[in-house]
Amino acid sequence: MTSRARKSPVPAGPPDTRVSLRAAAEQALSRAAGAPLVAGNDLRVLRDAVENYPAWDAAIDRAQTSIHVEMYIIERDAIGRRFVERLASRARDGVTVRLLYDWFGCGTGPALGLFRPLVRAGGQVRAFNRPALGAALGWVRRNHRKLIAVDGRIAFISGLCVSVKWEGDARRGLEPWRDTGVVLTGPAVAHAETAFADTWRHAGGVLDDEDLPAPCGLEPAGAINVRIVATAPFTASMLRLDLLMAALARESLWITDAYFVDHGPYVSSLRRAAEGGVDVRLLLPRDSDLGWTVTASRTLYRSLLEVGVRIFEWNGAMIHAKTAVVDGRWARIGSSNLNLTSWITNWEIDVAVEDRGVGATLQAHFDDDLARATEIVLKRGRRTRNRSPAPVRVRARGSMRRVARTMSGVGRSMGAAVIGSRPLADFEFVPLLAGGCLLVGVAALAWWQPQAFVWPLAALAAWTGITLLIDAVLLLAGGRRP
Repeated sequence: MTSRARKSPVPAGPPDTRVSLRAAAEQALSRAAGAPLVAGNDLRVLRDAVENYPAWDAAIDRAQTSIHVEMYIIERDAIGRRFVERLASRARDGVTVRLLYDWFGCGTGPALGLFRPLVRAGGQVRAFNRPALGAALGWVRRNHRKLIAVDGRIAFISGLCVSVKWEGDARRGLEPWRDTGVVLTGPAVAHAETAFADTWRHAGGVLDDEDLPAPCGLEPAGAINVRIVATAPFTASMLRLDLLMAALARESLWITDAYFVDHGPYVSSLRRAAEGGVDVRLLLPRDSDLGWTVTASRTLYRSLLEVGVRIFEWNGAMIHAKTAVVDGRWARIGSSNLNLTSWITNWEIDVAVEDRGVGATLQAHFDDDLARATEIVLKRGRRTRNRSPAPVRVRARGSMRRVARTMSGVGRSMGAAVIGSRPLADFEFVPLLAGGCLLVGVAALAWWQPQAFVWPLAALAAWTGITLLIDAVLLLAGGRRP
């Protein structure tokens, strides 16, 4: 399903002009990403758990001094327990193991003893951003990073978490999730280690700068230029970089994303790139563990298809990769999805690469993935699908985490219906019906049992008030919130 990229008529210009434009582009990229371009690295793209997990295991087994893990989800299943036991084994051998997990992403696993073997072996384990009395709503921000750094010499950055979902289980009929990561060596590893140190300290851990590698202290490992884009809430570094890359694209912009949700400026940037002759393609899930995100993504299809953007939906269990490749030259791989949660409120980490070899690899993977995808096309004024195999449904666990996100999807459709911000799609019937029934039920309950609403509101007001008072007292005492 390969097609030749369309070239936009951009004049080459004299050599001195091209050099100045290149320098301006480099400056713009560095400022947008908030990360310097680091030369002298080697980087290899790893596809799916079948390539990522063995590479992680091998690096952990060879560790001599330190292992740093920052992971959004480590499930309490066979894969998660195996991973924790491998870390515990290295801790017993005297390797310093620091593991930072997101309390929300890991759910009940830690409370049920998932990390107990590692702690008993001497490893350091910290939860990130738990609910706290002094920050009423601070817990909504997530550490969504997937980073492993070993001995300050090798780093893995990816979209993969630690769960049987990525490896699959043929006996239970679970197909592995499709995902992408990288293994990195060279001076840029020092920047990945610094990113880990920042969040480790944010979670209350201690990690001295002397224990971290300096970029100048790491020998060049190759000829690949990279940026380690480690974002924190409200920095929007990845959003700025994504917008800039869409603006710089001249020939092609191929994107794979797991949770592509409405964001006007970025959708406009894709539209403008396509209108300018760029071959813009999106590969998105057809079925998802967060089903509402598929519905939210599809509300954007028509506006993109009408200007020539090609959209494909993955027919496998779940495509979880977060990658983009521009003109076969610039690429980004990591944990950031194309939505405001990743761009604005989460801690994320991505690697932005300037290398034609890496770009060619990602383009080849994208072409291979299209063989298992359904292209969405416009026909007679309506959105239709081409013929494709039946989709494989994702078997999702029931959890409060998933329920909360599903309700968020209902809210998006309801918001569009109430304020008229965009045309509604026919497949939004279910969210609107659910939202309407919910609101009518809420109104009925409020009429008959008003105390059911007054008490929760009072509790939220009290929690927020206590938060403000604690901050005020700390400021008066010359302290600060940890």
